[in-house]
Amino acid sequence: MISEIKICQFCNSEREFIAENKNSFAIFDGFPVSKGHALIISKRHCQNFFELTLEEQMDCLNLLNETKIFIEKKYSPDGFNVGININEAAGQTIMHVHLHIIPRYFGDVERPQGGVRGVIPLLKEY
Repeated sequence: MISEIKICQFCNSEREFIAENKNSFAIFDGFPVSKGHALIISKRHCQNFFELTLEEQMDCLNLLNETKIFIEKKYSPDGFNVGININEAAGQTIMHVHLHIIPRYFGDVERPQGGVRGVIPLLKEY
């Protein structure tokens, strides 16, 4: 566990926080998929959102709401996608809890219908 923390880019982040609270902090994504894409990150090194305490989960969700307001004021998006990748099979590449808040803009993709269902493209349409 200690060696994981030493190499974890979130535990060793020097990026400026958008906001923070007792158990989480928000930063802009280093590889954004849209203007304003941000991450809500648990301060405790933990891989799985469901392994956080209820207090830690609530702090992440409260900060998600606060970050959404910040993004709305700064970028005026038309919508949002919110997601959490849990484990490698779901696309998690940094093994530290983080929630994505992705601002969406009319015209940023040809067919946005289905939203997060697009993680499995063949099943997006219904």
